[in-house]
Amino acid sequence: MKVNKTATAALAVGSVFLATALAGCTSDSGGETPTSTLTIWVDANRVTELRAIADEFEADKGVKVELVQKEYGDVMREDFIQQVPTGEGPDVMIGGHDWLGQLVQNGVVAPLELGDKVSDYPEVAIRAMSYEGVTYGLPVSLENIALVRNTALAASTPATWEELIAAGEAVVASGKAQYPVLIPSDPVDSDPYHLYPVQTSFGAPLFGVNEDGSYNPDDLLIGSEGGNEFAATLVEWGARGVIDTSITGDIARDEFAAGKAPFMLSGPWNLPAFTEAGIDYAIDAIPQAGPEAPTPFVGVQGFFVSAKSKNAIVANEFVVNYLGSEEAQLALYKAGGRPPALLSAFDVASSENPDVGAFGEVGQSGVPMPAIPEMGAVWDNWGSTEAALVNNTAGDPTEAWQAMAARIQAAIAG
Repeated sequence: MKVNKTATAALAVGSVFLATALAGCTSDSGGETPTSTLTIWVDANRVTELRAIADEFEADKGVKVELVQKEYGDVMREDFIQQVPTGEGPDVMIGGHDWLGQLVQNGVVAPLELGDKVSDYPEVAIRAMSYEGVTYGLPVSLENIALVRNTALAASTPATWEELIAAGEAVVASGKAQYPVLIPSDPVDSDPYHLYPVQTSFGAPLFGVNEDGSYNPDDLLIGSEGGNEFAATLVEWGARGVIDTSITGDIARDEFAAGKAPFMLSGPWNLPAFTEAGIDYAIDAIPQAGPEAPTPFVGVQGFFVSAKSKNAIVANEFVVNYLGSEEAQLALYKAGGRPPALLSAFDVASSENPDVGAFGEVGQSGVPMPAIPEMGAVWDNWGSTEAALVNNTAGDPTEAWQAMAARIQAAIAG
């Protein structure tokens, strides 16, 4: 993707004034000025590690860092959106990249001046933390699914989905397993998230991409010919028992942990259950189902600077150069367990934990979960159509898929 020229230029200007801004953090009389303290909202899982980073910044820059522990999720995001316009709220907040569209539309986050540090992160992480070509967040972790294999039931992962299904069916026929592969689903909404890498392998991504790497909601690609082929395949896989909409995420996790399938599409959040159950597993790339390479959705967490921060330059310095350091990203990784976004930190984490390296490698070839507001028009139509196709209640698969695409397009158009 293109480097944000505006942010790069701003970084050059900001560096000139940074020393002045930091020097002004404490008045001559010892009293505090508006730039004397940085307030950071962070979740309980990472507050301890962030304290050490904040202490280092305080020692180096003479700026007090106040950490406010908040419950991660919708409440934190909504509080930020409500408080920032009033001049309240933090200078910096941790959050998910999928919050970004709402944050930008509400005018509560400031562009982040990464400059040449953009190259220190994988493209998918920078894309995730950007909106309409402008970078707003510093990525600190990635999360995505991959193929998890029970090594006692499958010695290797086949190169294609059809070969994988055949291998799984052979294990089932031998009596050693109950399912050829486990793919989390839902009786009503299916699970477009877990199915997306398979869908993209057929050449049916959700949206087109602009030159700056952002998603283009006006370029809806889900209704392509590849989408029609994917729809027909869902009907076939439903009939063969490859996908069962009654197998929810929790059921899929428990059944794989019970040794009932050689393969599962899963994220790292399920690994503790597999380890506790004594499953010997391997983490592999997702095989191709069609002519294209599978691209799973990637979730990215990171830090955002408030658009109303009185400490904007100082906040940018803390986020980019301290939270963006290898030391900080490794500390946050050890707290949360997710692959670090910073490439040098990812290399260290991968050498220590092969699971982190395996999931991270798959994620770096994925695509960001779309953070654009138009996604609100997508999920329900998408998931219900997939469920109907798997259960063979949708009628003609091509007609059903095209009708879904038309509904999504109409909903986006308003």
